[in-house]
Amino acid sequence: MEGFHFLQALFILALASSLAYAFDPSPLQDFCVAINDPNDAVFVNGKVCKDAKLATADDFFFSGLNIGKITSNSVGSSVTPVNVAQISGLNTLGISLARIDYAANGGLNPPHTHPRATEILVVLEGTLYVGFVTSNPDNRLIAKVLNKGDVFVFPVGLVHFQFNPGKSKAVAIAALSSQDPGVITIADAVFGSDPSINPDVLSKAFKLDKSMVKSLQSKF
Repeated sequence: MEGFHFLQALFILALASSLAYAFDPSPLQDFCVAINDPNDAVFVNGKVCKDAKLATADDFFFSGLNIGKITSNSVGSSVTPVNVAQISGLNTLGISLARIDYAANGGLNPPHTHPRATEILVVLEGTLYVGFVTSNPDNRLIAKVLNKGDVFVFPVGLVHFQFNPGKSKAVAIAALSSQDPGVITIADAVFGSDPSINPDVLSKAFKLDKSMVKSLQSKF
């Protein structure tokens, strides 16, 4: 009888374990509208796979991350992504990389979020002031000044930024827990949407005069 109860308990634990791992994988696109006609369907959550026998070293290779990009733009930074678009072998592996170059005296990777990935960043050169903001209702800023060799983590989905307060350029490498982490730059999304968000909405949300909202929208 005791053996029966042991087997029964083991079965329940196995069932609970299988249910615990029965989750929906994180989507790799902004949305997926259901359709009834399979002829109109598209492949989601990755890309169609090559026959493994046809894979080559070049499918898992990228060159050029040692080369910095020009930072003479409005924010003073430039990102070199290395995700599934650059390395096809990353498909389904759940990881990607990026190099970020920051101009001296104020180079900024502006507040943004990665809807599908946690990010871990290491400073290779220079100094960076980095931080993220926790979710509502606290909206607490967690920030720190990083120097060469320092590492910082930005939890998935939270708004974060990096800023170069130094007098020389800065360089960082970021690893992200998705083959296609996505990026939403807050200012671009809010003030540069297409079509534009009604200024009445933004005026009330940001407690700004409507003329100021329209001025900000015109800049994006």
